[in-house]
Amino acid sequence: MAAADPRNSVPPGRVTPFFGFVAAIFVLAVLVSAAPLAGLSERLPHLPAAFWTMAALAVACDARPFVPPGRRQTSAIFPSTCFTFAILLGWGLGPAVAVQAVAVAVSGWRMGHTVWRTGFNAAQYACALAAAYVITWLGPGDIFAGGRLHWTDVAAVGGATAAWFVVNYGLVTTAIRLRFGDRWWPSLRHGLVYELLSTGSLLLLAPVLVAAARASAALIPLVLVPLFAVYRMARLSTEQEQLAALDPLTGLPNRKALLAEVAEQVHLHAERAARGEPAAHVALLLIDLDRFKHVNDALGHAVGDRLLVEVSARLTDVVPDGDLVARLGGDEFAIVVPGLTGTDEARVRAERVAAALTEPVCLDGLPLDVGGSIGIALFPEHGEDFATLMRHADVAMYDAKHRNDTVAVYAAESDHNSAERLSLLADLRRVLEAGPASPDPVGARGGDGAALPAGAALPPATGGLTADGPRGGSGRWRLRRRRERPEVRHDDDLINEIVTRADPIRRRAARSAAAEEAGGRGPVDGSDGPDASPVATPVAAPVRAVPARDGDPGDDPGEITMYYQPQIAIATGDVVGVEALLRWRHPRRGMVDPGELIQVAEQSAVMRLLTRRVVDDVVEQLAKWSAAGITLRAALNVSVRDLHTGEVADQIADRLARYGVRPERLQVEITEGALMADPRRVLASITQLHRIGVAIALDDFGTGYSSLQHLRRLPLSEVKVDRSFVLGMADDPDDAAIVRSMIELAGALGLRVVAEGVEDERTWRLLHAAGCDVAQGWFHARPMPAEELVTWLARYRPVRPAPSGDPEVPRRPTR
Repeated sequence: MAAADPRNSVPPGRVTPFFGFVAAIFVLAVLVSAAPLAGLSERLPHLPAAFWTMAALAVACDARPFVPPGRRQTSAIFPSTCFTFAILLGWGLGPAVAVQAVAVAVSGWRMGHTVWRTGFNAAQYACALAAAYVITWLGPGDIFAGGRLHWTDVAAVGGATAAWFVVNYGLVTTAIRLRFGDRWWPSLRHGLVYELLSTGSLLLLAPVLVAAARASAALIPLVLVPLFAVYRMARLSTEQEQLAALDPLTGLPNRKALLAEVAEQVHLHAERAARGEPAAHVALLLIDLDRFKHVNDALGHAVGDRLLVEVSARLTDVVPDGDLVARLGGDEFAIVVPGLTGTDEARVRAERVAAALTEPVCLDGLPLDVGGSIGIALFPEHGEDFATLMRHADVAMYDAKHRNDTVAVYAAESDHNSAERLSLLADLRRVLEAGPASPDPVGARGGDGAALPAGAALPPATGGLTADGPRGGSGRWRLRRRRERPEVRHDDDLINEIVTRADPIRRRAARSAAAEEAGGRGPVDGSDGPDASPVATPVAAPVRAVPARDGDPGDDPGEITMYYQPQIAIATGDVVGVEALLRWRHPRRGMVDPGELIQVAEQSAVMRLLTRRVVDDVVEQLAKWSAAGITLRAALNVSVRDLHTGEVADQIADRLARYGVRPERLQVEITEGALMADPRRVLASITQLHRIGVAIALDDFGTGYSSLQHLRRLPLSEVKVDRSFVLGMADDPDDAAIVRSMIELAGALGLRVVAEGVEDERTWRLLHAAGCDVAQGWFHARPMPAEELVTWLARYRPVRPAPSGDPEVPRRPTR
């Protein structure tokens, strides 16, 4: 069933002003036409054959108006305009208004207009003809007097044409303004050129008709020849445009037609929303066939084309009339679903389409299973134009594929390539590229990256030599300085300031306060931050603060800092290592979620810069700790991209040699997902790290899809039980059983077991009873910057589980 023309209705809140305007125009038309129409009955017997010929042609032509392609029915072209304007020029206002009224009545009946709409059209034409008649009356007199056309006549015809157009177009746009409020201007602006070309051409043809009528009435029908030629050319152009908007294989509309349909539906539904109607949503469904490539590869492209034709027929059958099904190319289809009330109705429609696609398609007796993934984007929630709706539907479709689902509605959190994500990635690249660049470890630097003068190295800690070598800042223990920071001489107070305020967050607040006391001298890195009390830590070395561009603090991408979380041997309570964790304080977003940070970086080459930065700073920190007599093992995470390239092993070997750190002091953590991505290349990188002497840990053990053979084949030294199991083991018998099984399995293979997410004493004791080696979590310590870790280590006292009285391990009830 075809939808009713929305221009036959008026929004509830605008009925009174709109129909008041219509009534006023109708009254005005009656006033200006009453006198000419009153005397028309006496003139009719004396009107020539040329008049009757034009009148008949005007009514006949308006019985079938021409609607240009890509426009609404309301943009139709009415040829009667040409004839009635010619009648006005030749025989006055009365005959022109009468003929125009009859033509409007005929066209209104053919196009299904309401009575008020037909009446308004007749009234506006009458007003426009009256305005044009006034211009001709103010002119030199009778136009074409004596059969000759003077330049004054040309000026009068031009003025009359302009008056007709201005009055007619002004009345129409005013009516639109009263009906649609503030949404009238786009329609007015976009329709002006079209009206000038179409209606203006018909008006300017009227003087030619009058001149022909003066010569002979038999010449008037000849004007139908150019009109018919224009009409046919327009029809041919329409057919060509329609063919250009169709997919040649399936016969469905293509992307061009889809764009026009979405734009049209968005406009109509914006009007519905303005009227307060509930069904003011449009859904764009993007469909991608799941296994179409397999059919093409196995059976050939000919069979694939036949499959696409069958799928298109199935989609056309399953959607109701009024919905547009289009093929975008390849195995992608799209459906425009108008008149929806919300997301739930759109999902129901999409699930109906997905159910139709699940049925096998039989070709030559062979049933082919394809199926499809459908993404949904809704107007106006997810976009107000074709490009936005299309991109968001594409994001939702790939989200459905990623989740092995059939239908997904667009969600901002699934849009990994949003403008915000791209901006975040650009800021991340800037903060990494502004990091340490000098490969030569010349001199020592403080926690903020400022070079220390000779002889002002970090003060030694008690404890003498460590297993890694001599302590101090000389010889091979000298640390790198920044290439962009020249070495400057500082007094002792400044050195103390650098050492004690090594944390970038605390340093910014301290420098801001110092700048105010110094009379406006700003901080070195051009940033500020929350205030925090300083901690005296002679071995602190956070990641370098990134300076903002001079005079433009808005370009500051923030700074990256390494935090370290202690790992505690459960049996003895000793601190045996730390895990290095990345933190990014963004100037606008604050502390960026680590998971989002990795997700943004892992999809691009920025991941290489990030890994390089982490390796540099962790190994550098290990060297500083060694110089201070602290012998801790540090674990860092690497991504799948790092393991695939193999560069990470060479980089780690280079940094360990440069800083003189023994390889066993560093541990690399990989996830099960990294193993499954490309086991061959990952195994090559892991083997290279193992040959260097770097320990390998399997992180998030139990959450991936790797088989147990990886525990046997890979050179692992440690497995880390994921926190999702550890957090619930005190209350959930299943989690407790899984954790115990992992510990027993790893112990049987000679692997050290680290439990993540230990946040309470009961869990700690359960892990001790199960034989777990190391615990990591907030029960012992939260992640903290390097200098705070040193302070924490100075205060920490080992806590050992009691030899008896272990808590009862939760067990599943007997079935």
